[in-house]
Amino acid sequence: MIGALLAAAVVVVSSPVPAAAPDDDVTFTSHGVTLHGTVVAPEGEGPAPGIVMVHGSGEHDRDDYRTEAEAFAKAGIATLIYDKRTEGYSLFERDYSVLADDALAAVQALRSRPGVDPARVGVWGLSEGGWVAPLAASKSKDVAFAVTVGANGVSPDRQQSWAFETYLRRGGVTGSMVDMVASTNMRTLAGAGVFPEAGYDPVPVLEKVRQPVLGLWGELDRLTPPGEAVRIFRETLERAGNRQYTLKVFPHAQHGLRRTTDGFDKLDGFAPGYLDLVGAWVNGVRNEPSADPPPPQASQSVALAPLAWYEAPWLQIAVWALALLAFAAYPVTALVRRRKEVPLVRPARWLASTGLLATAGFLAYYIALTTGAAMAPGPVLFGRTLPWLVLQLAAIGVVIAGVVTAVSWWRKKERGGVRVGLLVAGAVLFVPWAVHWGLLVP
Repeated sequence: MIGALLAAAVVVVSSPVPAAAPDDDVTFTSHGVTLHGTVVAPEGEGPAPGIVMVHGSGEHDRDDYRTEAEAFAKAGIATLIYDKRTEGYSLFERDYSVLADDALAAVQALRSRPGVDPARVGVWGLSEGGWVAPLAASKSKDVAFAVTVGANGVSPDRQQSWAFETYLRRGGVTGSMVDMVASTNMRTLAGAGVFPEAGYDPVPVLEKVRQPVLGLWGELDRLTPPGEAVRIFRETLERAGNRQYTLKVFPHAQHGLRRTTDGFDKLDGFAPGYLDLVGAWVNGVRNEPSADPPPPQASQSVALAPLAWYEAPWLQIAVWALALLAFAAYPVTALVRRRKEVPLVRPARWLASTGLLATAGFLAYYIALTTGAAMAPGPVLFGRTLPWLVLQLAAIGVVIAGVVTAVSWWRKKERGGVRVGLLVAGAVLFVPWAVHWGLLVP
């Protein structure tokens, strides 16, 4: 099958290349939102097949995929690229069913264009679009085929956990920080409902896809577990009785099928043969089902366990906040005390200082990690990033200073009163919280 496709690609390349017609702007409506796009089409009367390009995650406009669209137009395919919706889509809000309906509205817009064969209009989806494009195909027979690039066979939370771990270990990070970012963090975000579509399962959707499927992956994909995806796509389509599939893995290619040296960098140009293969496949070269062997992965993705009661986000936030308030209360009250004498001043100050550093510092670093810093961890010492190492040392300082302060307070109960008792209580709350988040774990 692959040989036939590549042979057809050679024919496409060696044949006269169709000229691109002038761009044609279009608008269409989905869920009350007007979306704007552009049709990049080959010159001539047609009828030509068509592709609607479905975005990856994040903010995208039509020009992000113009290079591919122009290549597909030269292969004789009318391609619709459009600006991704912003209403109802953000880091904390998204609905794949709505995004699939956006793609279906674009399909209808492209099917109605002069020179386009309405029976041969399909969808192409990259990354997050690899969840959305098959969903669109499963919802409508008007979709003639589905092309995916860097698609996942697992849920978004499982994929993101694997990607975080892959990037951290590549940066030399080991131990508790990896577990915190890739597991505890992801499970907490999903449990708190701030990771939209976290548990979306692509397998039941793939089982409903009856159209031909072209699945494409980079051998060195570090964002999607590619070996698992190839295997899951093949097993699922076979189990569902859909034998109209071609699953291709491109060597020396990363997530978006750009050339790469190690999967983490992105060189100029696409993987050789990628754009030609899509053009040949869409133009009708589909014989027997074909699948490349799954590429190797350094590690397998792992399904994330549901949160235990004590891991509930509201409880974790409450414990963190109470500990922070307890540590902050000691220096704040010292500012308003009239007496110059401060009981147990040395250990208490150490406890308050290290406690504030560990709790407030953790929040700041946690936000940085979950918004991108985990993909570029920076300098590493003893398997830890420098900020994480500082936070772990501060956490150890809380334990030591907490013990010393508690013992001193017990021996001198008449001194310190509520202030020191509150400080010690903060340390008691801090310890299990810090263990849970890996600050007191190697």
